[in-house]
Amino acid sequence: MKKIKLGLLFSFLLLAMSAVKAQVSVSISIRTAPPALPVYVQPACPVDGYLWVPGYWAYDNDAADYYWVPGYWSAPPSYGLLWTPSYWGYSGGIYVYHTGYWGAHVGYYGGINYGYGYGGSGYGGGVWVGNSFRYNTAVANVNTTIVHNTYVDRTVINNVTVNNHYSYNGPGGATAKPRPEELAAMREKHVEATAEQTSHQQQAGTDKTQFAKNNGGRPTATAMDRIGGHAVSNTGNMVARANRANTAEKPAGKPEDAERPNTAEKPARPQEAAARPAARPHPVARPAQRQVRRPQPRQERKPEREKEKYR
Repeated sequence: MKKIKLGLLFSFLLLAMSAVKAQVSVSISIRTAPPALPVYVQPACPVDGYLWVPGYWAYDNDAADYYWVPGYWSAPPSYGLLWTPSYWGYSGGIYVYHTGYWGAHVGYYGGINYGYGYGGSGYGGGVWVGNSFRYNTAVANVNTTIVHNTYVDRTVINNVTVNNHYSYNGPGGATAKPRPEELAAMREKHVEATAEQTSHQQQAGTDKTQFAKNNGGRPTATAMDRIGGHAVSNTGNMVARANRANTAEKPAGKPEDAERPNTAEKPARPQEAAARPAARPHPVARPAQRQVRRPQPRQERKPEREKEKYR
């Protein structure tokens, strides 16, 4: 019996290890820990049915630096799916990136407290009821003029680890181990991040202000109301990304000043001056018409006087 129990236990451990490995993306592994998670204000959910995807630190091998991918509200691939956030985990002297995924249940994400429903385990920001998603406004910010299917459950608020900003699991970071329900969720069928989500991460990597070396771990754009939507700062104010682009594109705006002389080009003035003299002969023509009109009445009167003489 003991051998059977040990065999079952060993089999369970193998399944658990394989499930953990299934989520690991070994394409990115470095020796430097990611910066702490920035504190930011979650923008309101813009569309009923969208789910919150928390922001995270990604890594650019070419730049050899971390860059912040803003959190955002996203449409799930289908009804009933929840998002398991990505996270960094320390293993064998390196930090390995674990990709996020969609699934029927939320799996293990390193015990990282991303906030807004992701307190380190599971998701408390809402639940699916059939094909409708109910939002827990105790932790999720929604636009109540658009979203009406809400409730309040304050028991999901993580008051124990709310003060830490760990961005990885390992020494000096979060230490939570996978729970049985999380391991079970990791063995379920998963759906990879959508093409829009992948594009969102790639777009964040093109913004140099999002890199840790440039912002000191405090990115300007921390969240967005949706993919490709309005970016917000850590205080919740709108970040005009277009304006930031314009500031970098000011040289492209200078031709506008260069075009101004075209509206008052000196070569154009002679044309106007030449056109004005062409209009001046008209007053000269008017006297010629008056001279023709005056003789006509006189010519008509003369024959009348001659007739009177013959009479």
